[in-house]
Amino acid sequence: MHTSEFRVYNARSLGDAVRHYRQQAGLTQAQLADAAGIPRLWIARLEAGETTEQTRRLVDLLRTLGARLVVREETW
Repeated sequence: MHTSEFRVYNARSLGDAVRHYRQQAGLTQAQLADAAGIPRLWIARLEAGETTEQTRRLVDLLRTLGARLVVREETW
């Protein structure tokens, strides 16, 4: 089984990861938003690579620590 891995450098790369795994799960943005309890518009903006205050802070925090977020498929 091939596992995709996304290294998060900015809002765009985080959005790419979210889109990939959402589509892999066969979910629409609305379905994911409902399941996660967040607005669909927030997911749409994230997937479009829009930088929000939250994503900027997360990336800045990790950069300051010399760390990077890696998103990969996991079996819970």
